[in-house]
Formats: sequence, C-alpha cells, structure tokens
Amino acid sequence: MAGISSLGVGSGVLNSDLVDQLVAAERKPTDTRLTRKTQQTEALLSAYGKLRSAVTELRLPMRQLSAPDNLKAFSASSSNEDIGVSVDSARASRGTYSVEVTSLASAQALASQAVFADRDSTSVGQGTLQLSVGDKITNITIDNSNDSLQGLANAINESGAGVSAGVIDTGDGFQLVLSADETGTANAVSISVTGDNGGSNTDNQGLSRFAFNDGMDAGAGLEQTIAASDAVMKINGVQVTRSTNTFENVIDGLTFDIQAEGTSTIKVSQDFGAVADRVQGFVDKFNALQSTIDSLAGFNAEAGTGSLLTGDSTVRNIQGQLRNILTRVVPGMENASVRSLADVGITTDWQTGGLEFDRAKFEEQLKANPDDVTALFAEQGRATDSQVEFVRSGLNTQPGSYGINVTQVATRGQLAGGSALGNSFTIADTNDELTLSVNGDITVNLALTQGTYNDQQSMLDEIQAQLDGNNALNAAGVSLQAGVDGGGNLTFTSSRYGSESSVTLSSAEDAAYFGLDAATSTGGLDVAGTIDGRTAEGDGQVLYLGNGNGGASGLQVRILGDQTGDRGSITFIEGVGERTVDMISRMVGAGGAIESRTDSLNRDLEQIQENRARLEARIVSYRERLVAQFSAADSLISQLNSTRDYVTQQLAALAPQNNRNNN
Repeated sequence: MAGISSLGVGSGVLNSDLVDQLVAAERKPTDTRLTRKTQQTEALLSAYGKLRSAVTELRLPMRQLSAPDNLKAFSASSSNEDIGVSVDSARASRGTYSVEVTSLASAQALASQAVFADRDSTSVGQGTLQLSVGDKITNITIDNSNDSLQGLANAINESGAGVSAGVIDTGDGFQLVLSADETGTANAVSISVTGDNGGSNTDNQGLSRFAFNDGMDAGAGLEQTIAASDAVMKINGVQVTRSTNTFENVIDGLTFDIQAEGTSTIKVSQDFGAVADRVQGFVDKFNALQSTIDSLAGFNAEAGTGSLLTGDSTVRNIQGQLRNILTRVVPGMENASVRSLADVGITTDWQTGGLEFDRAKFEEQLKANPDDVTALFAEQGRATDSQVEFVRSGLNTQPGSYGINVTQVATRGQLAGGSALGNSFTIADTNDELTLSVNGDITVNLALTQGTYNDQQSMLDEIQAQLDGNNALNAAGVSLQAGVDGGGNLTFTSSRYGSESSVTLSSAEDAAYFGLDAATSTGGLDVAGTIDGRTAEGDGQVLYLGNGNGGASGLQVRILGDQTGDRGSITFIEGVGERTVDMISRMVGAGGAIESRTDSLNRDLEQIQENRARLEARIVSYRERLVAQFSAADSLISQLNSTRDYVTQQLAALAPQNNRNNN
C-alpha cells in the first residue's frame, strides 16, 4: 500500500488530511446510530434493573405474610428479668403462669486432693482412666508420653469425654481440676482406674489418685468441689426439672431461660401490633414499587410526554397481575367473614395506584376472625376431618377441595419381649445395662439404677426415666416409650412414625430377666392412600402427591389416628401473600419476563459491538482503498506534471532558434 505520508506530493490536494476527512464522513452516520442505540439499550437495562429491584423488595414482606405463623404473633413478658421467656408463635397460646425457680442447674467440678511439685515432669502414674459422663464412656491411656499433670489434662481435653481439665497453681503446688461440659445430674462424672502401675487401682496411689465416685472414702481420689445439680422450677405449682437452665417443651411455644432463683408472673398475649407492622411493611414496599413504576413508565398528560418504559408490556403485565391478586376475592373464601384485602382495611388509592392501610380496622378483624385473616394472606388447608392436618402445598398446587382416602395408617417401630415382664425386680451389676438401636442410627445405652423394685410400674418408671434423660435420644429429638402390651410383655416404642422407625435390642446383660431374650422387632409403616383420587406417597404420617397429579400436585397432609377409608376432604386456600410471592418469583426468576427482557437487551448490546467491529473493518478497508486510489492518482498527476515540465523546457529551448531563423 502506498505510504500515506507521500500523498499530495504530485497534486498538492490528494493528501492525508483529505483521506481523514473522507473516512470520518463515512464513519459518522453509522457510528452515531450505534452510539445512540447503545445509550438507549443501556438506559433500558438500567430501568429494568430498578424495576427488578423494586419488585424483588416486595417479595420479602409478602413471604413473611405468607407464613401462617407470622399472622399469629404472640408476645410474652416476665415480671422478673432473671426468669426470661421467649415465644414461638406457631405453638403458643394466650395465658398467664406463675413461675417459681427453686434451683439452678450446675456442672459438676472436681479437683485432685494430691498436690504436685510441678506440672510437666512429676509422674502422676500410668494406666487407664475410664471416664463415665451420662451414658458416654471414654477410656484414656496414660503412659510415658503423657505421664505428668499437664499431660493428663491434655489427654482428657483431647478425648472428647465431655469433661474439661486444667492445671492450677495454688501457690503451694499444682492441682488438677475437672469440670463437666454440661450441667445437670445426668452429666455427673464417674472415674475409675485400671492397670495402675503405682499400686492397686483403688489404693489412692499413682493414677488411682484421680479416681472418683460417690461411694469413695473421704480423702481418696478426686474431691468434688461443685456438685452437679438440675434446674428446678414450679409452673402454677407443678414442679419441672431440667438438666440445663433452659426449659423447653414445658408449655407449648414457650422457652424459659433462668439466671437466678426467684418468682415471676409470665403473661402470653397475642401481639396484634406486630402483625399489623408486617402488613404495613408490605403496603410500604408496594407503594415504593408503584412509585418506581411511575418514574419509569409514567405519562405526563399535560406535557404529552412519556417515560422510558411508558407503554412497556412487561410493566403492564406486572401491574395487571398484582392488581388481580390484591383486589380480588380469594378463591375458597367467598363465604368467609373476610374475603379480600379491602375487608381488612387495605384499599387502593385510585389517583396514585398505591395502597392505603387502615391499621385499626385490620387489628379489629384479626382479633375477631384470626383464621380468615390468616387464610387471606397465607396458604391454608381446611380439613373436614379433625385428624387430618394440612402440612404444605407445592408450586403447582391449585386452590380447591380434594378428597382424602387412607388405605394404611402410619405405625411406629416397636420392640416387644417374648415373655411376660415380672412383678418385682432386683437390679444389680449383672442386669443393669442394656443397649437399644433406635431408628437405625441412634445407639441408646441404658444403665438402670441398682436396687429393689417391688412392682412392675416402679420398674417401668425407672426405665422411662432413663430413656427420657438419654443424651443420644434427646440430641436426635427422638423419644422412646416403655410399656407393657396386652400379653404383659415389655415394649419399647419409637416416637417416630413410618418406614424409618425401628427399635431393636443390641445387647443386654440379662435379657431373659426382662423377657427380652426372644424379643421381636416390628418396623414402622408409612401412611398410604389417595388424594383427589390419585395414588399418593407416604412419609411417616405425611401423605403427599408429587407433580403431574392435577390441581392437588404437591399437596401434603398429615394423617393422625388409626381410621382407614374415607377421611373427608381438604380445601386448599392460597392467600394473597403466597400468590404474590409465586408471581414475583416467576417474574424475576430464570426465564421470567424481566430476565427475558434484559437478556434480549444484552443480546442487542452484543450485536451493537459486532456491528462496531464490522464498521471498523469496513473503515479500515475504505481508508486503504482511498489511499491506494489517491496514491495512483497522485502518481499520474506527478507524471503529467513531469511531462508538462519537459514539454515546456523543450518549447523554451526551441524559441531562440526560431527567432534567429525568422531574422
């Protein structure tokens, strides 16, 4: 390609400045159009981003209102700040309770009576310590690697036995101190020694200086400095005991946290104001969305001008769907005391399109018609059978009434003895331990209190007390019920229903003593039946339909009792909160209208960039073509100029000769 720096040499006109001007003129129309298109597309993306944000902001308050528990708010107060109370609105009910705390729970603490000259070098003895905490047994080996006071403390801390150890400097020497990790008598510590190389296992020499049990002689082994104790409180005169200072499941929906002994009056009342606050939050977010829509898609009738999204179909779709949900009568509530938002004081301002909230009217309706107000906002299932409970719906569940038929009720796993339980019992170290496996993955170690039980009921009470205090069961949120069946056989029944429920005997020191030598284990069964005439699946007591089963798809109900056959029907009501959340999720989620629109705009930006790249390629080609043409023309002009100069010179040379000839 001819050098652009040589342009204009021949003509003085076809120079690089002229090329730049022609190239700029060629670029400008397309570049201006693409820039304008880019600015417009980016402005639309920004507008849809603001719209998405405002729509998404509405989802949170509506999600809160779509949960029935949030429409049954309760508050609890205590007259004594040392006796705290918290409330679970899903389970609480109004009431007043007199509470007296007579004892706090404490963790057991022990200290070595032997004093050591140092913590790191003096031998404490070698052998094995067996720590028993609750139903957990841990063996700790002390050998050359950890035969010191600090080594012993470290070994205990690393064992996970449920005990923490430390070494303190008393000023007169060093002592080992131990404390149980958990409070309560169920977590009391017992320590025995085997293989003591410093003497016998009980002579208070060597490692046996760290043994401890309630029956030890004074001055031997470890000393108890703080006794393990349970928390004890009376509620309306009924005594309740717990191993911690937190009392749960004493009164439905209430949890007590105690810090000191004393008395208190607990009052539980429905908090209508808290529910009204949630509704106010929804109204505020809706009005904020309406304000955003006005700024993005409003029309000024006086000026005759619109906004960026004026007339946009996505905006119209959002407004139309919200208006349809918020102004209609909720399907299934046509005959209820509360049918629409207007009935609870939420109305539309026709001038602004925003919502107005009459708080006093709402609280009045909530107090008078709590179930209807709950159904107005949240999903609700109303069953004709008192032992059929609504659990939840699915994304595809449609409002309507659906029949329930049960062919198999759920059952619980049970272990039953093969022979009748006796009437009097002597529990010793030969028959006090048995181990059960519950629900396939819970190991329950029981250590019965040794002694004489003169009747069957006292024995059952002891077994039940051990089950109720079992850490493994409590941690898993499972319980076992001990009882006697119709044949007089000892039974253990799991609290869980369904095919995952089971109780088996793993081991027993004397199984025949309890009639368990030929025990039978029966696994639980899941409920079975139909919903809306379609075969449903069972999970414990929950009967449910998967997707693809018509309007009842995703519906879940809990079947209580032992009645099979027709169990009536359940009417599913989807309140405005649930419907709004579903609508917003569809609108802003993957494949939704807003995402589809923004995806289309992003593709437009990509196309604009491709068009810019093609423009640049065309301009480069155009410039090269101009330079080549100008170079060729300039060269020709230069040649013509040279010819002109030559002819001129020749003519000038001939002129004197012609003049002489003429003379």
